[in-house]
Amino acid sequence: MSAHETFSASLRSEADAIWAQQHAHPFVRGIGDGTVDPQAFARYVRQDYLFLVDYARLLALGAARAPDVTTMRRFADLTQAILGEEMELHRAFAAEIGVSAEELAAERPDPLTRAYTDFLLRTATLGDVAELAAALLPCMWGYAEIGRRLAASVGADGTGRAHLDRWIATYADPGFAELGAWCRDLVDRLAQDAGPAARERMVAAFLESSRLELAFWDVGGMMR
Repeated sequence: MSAHETFSASLRSEADAIWAQQHAHPFVRGIGDGTVDPQAFARYVRQDYLFLVDYARLLALGAARAPDVTTMRRFADLTQAILGEEMELHRAFAAEIGVSAEELAAERPDPLTRAYTDFLLRTATLGDVAELAAALLPCMWGYAEIGRRLAASVGADGTGRAHLDRWIATYADPGFAELGAWCRDLVDRLAQDAGPAARERMVAAFLESSRLELAFWDVGGMMR
């Protein structure tokens, strides 16, 4: 890490090859150009719903382990937002593409989904709050980056695929980018107070989450 580089920026640089694979992933590219298989996308949505359930648990653990009241409140607000409006919006979006509430309730986690959520919850439970934040960061930051790049490639006139355009708009929204910025600031702040061994654990958590983010795009299955 250079003298003028933030800790989060150094994490992003170290994981650049993994993140480049995310942007080049056929499923991600398929969302952007409309070639994603509808059944594969529906399966991704069902698995992402399950991911959100454990993601809310992760955020709740973040509130419990937060270093100060302000951070605790932010984690608590995010937990409530996921369990409330975010999951309701997800159910509505799923219904729009033909996935019923009953199908969401009956869905079981794919091994890729389970591997990711197990890692996050294990890190949040057994690691310190700095590891938790570093493990959380690739999801918030990565989706914001993907949404922004796909929105730029799609263009202002859209592509005529309402559900895919809506997905892209969700993660290209400035509010989602703000979440990524908040998490980066938290990671940078926690890294300042961490010793060398703790920072190494943060790096390891960030890289593993980045790998699992990349793997999660495979839950939809094959492209057409």
